[in-house]
Amino acid sequence: MTNLAKPATHVNGELILLWAMPVIWIFWLGSFLAFPGFVTPMSPKLSAQEVAAFYFDPANLPRIRYSMIVFNWFGVALIPFLAMIAMQVQRMAHRTPILTYCFIGCIAGGPTLFCIADLFWLIAAFRPERDPALVQLFNDMAWVTFTSQVAFLIAQNVFLAVAIHLDRQPRPIFPTWVAHFNLATAPAMAPAAFAAIHFDGPIAWDGALSFGLKNGAIALWIVVMTLVTGQAVYRQRHEQGAAA
Repeated sequence: MTNLAKPATHVNGELILLWAMPVIWIFWLGSFLAFPGFVTPMSPKLSAQEVAAFYFDPANLPRIRYSMIVFNWFGVALIPFLAMIAMQVQRMAHRTPILTYCFIGCIAGGPTLFCIADLFWLIAAFRPERDPALVQLFNDMAWVTFTSQVAFLIAQNVFLAVAIHLDRQPRPIFPTWVAHFNLATAPAMAPAAFAAIHFDGPIAWDGALSFGLKNGAIALWIVVMTLVTGQAVYRQRHEQGAAA
């Protein structure tokens, strides 16, 4: 009896994580809306005194600190979710595991850079007596890290799309449209790579492309990949149960 049940239940960890994702989305959205620098994106053209005044405004300071702490906690939740997608890539019908390794290497970068940006925002808000020029420096480091470091994200989407296209099974792990979706979201994030050299316009870190389009593409990617990964995990569970 134990041997028959084991194949059908060994993906329970993935199912628990999938059902936890909506809760994580709520915390992400709440933290995003709580951080006053996101609701109305800060301009790169603010002076050092204006940046310091923004951080140490009594109405902003608690929101900055606590939203970044919550972001840091739940940003780590991306790691098991991305690892679950990597497990699905490993199940694909490839002659080499190189695409799995490439995807895993890329997914290590995104959450790490996100947590580093959180750290810079927290440091900027740490000492009210700090020189405004240093507050501005940490603010710049946070925004440039958060906005412009998209190479890992673009590469992971491309590697995932290639892996899906090369999955030569009668019933692929992910449908072909998921590959097309990943290839579409990659260029949507690309303009943000140039945010570090623009102070205004759509490519500046508060611009429509670098902030609006890039973050919208990331949010949509998380939602879509959660749904299709959930379908793949449930199908795997059903197949293992039928085989048992």
